[in-house]
Amino acid sequence: MPELPEVETTVRGLRAVLEGRRLTRVELRRQDLRRAFPADLGQQLTGARVTALGRRAKYGLVETDRGDTMVFHLGMSGRWRIDPGEIGPHDHLLIATDDGVLLSLNDPRRFGSVDLVATSELAEWPPFKALGPEPLDGALDGAWLKKRFAGRTAAVKQLLLDQKVVAGLGNIYVCEALFQARIDPRKPAGKVGRTKLDALASAIASVLEEAIDAGGSSLRDFARPDGELGYFSKRFQVYDREGRACGAGCDGTVKRIVQGGRSTFFCPSCQR
Repeated sequence: MPELPEVETTVRGLRAVLEGRRLTRVELRRQDLRRAFPADLGQQLTGARVTALGRRAKYGLVETDRGDTMVFHLGMSGRWRIDPGEIGPHDHLLIATDDGVLLSLNDPRRFGSVDLVATSELAEWPPFKALGPEPLDGALDGAWLKKRFAGRTAAVKQLLLDQKVVAGLGNIYVCEALFQARIDPRKPAGKVGRTKLDALASAIASVLEEAIDAGGSSLRDFARPDGELGYFSKRFQVYDREGRACGAGCDGTVKRIVQGGRSTFFCPSCQR
């Protein structure tokens, strides 16, 4: 599933071809993805000028001069394609701009979504209202984590995946950040000390920024809008490295366990 770095990479790729452009064609090639497309999506977007692009958690934002923002989620297998050439059965939304660029939202599994929200109401939009802080805007630090983890007996990894604690974190990057901070993912969150939490907040930002610089992680379906693959997967220290030597160079071996139905990879020797 595309996580925060993949969505950020997508938004940056779209910004290069959409920002400031007028949308001349908006074509729905089916009625729904995970849920129905907005009934007035084509009418509201056709002729609109894109004024800004952004991201909130794992959602991409395309703001227009009509006071609306198209909010997209890539789901399990979604990706935007720039000038895709042949249009296939999984290209469900087509958008053309006034300078002749064609974009397609391709989603084979159709777990993604597209919504149209009044820009002034984005902060109160239900999926956004309860979200925790963005991990890259400076609001996330050890003090915030300590406050949210206080008295909690759930495993630290599980709480980091809670979007109300930190917005946008997913399984891959939580595994990598916990490794970088040398924290056992099974440890009760409330028992992680402040020094470790400071290190964790720093590790989260560091891992995400490195992944964005690498264009995200291409594991199965994800590719950037220009078709290039993200290569952060080549830098994994623990994720998907079960049975291999610890990435920190200790004498440990990466172990895989299941937490909350998701694979967790960590080094039992140096993550405490």
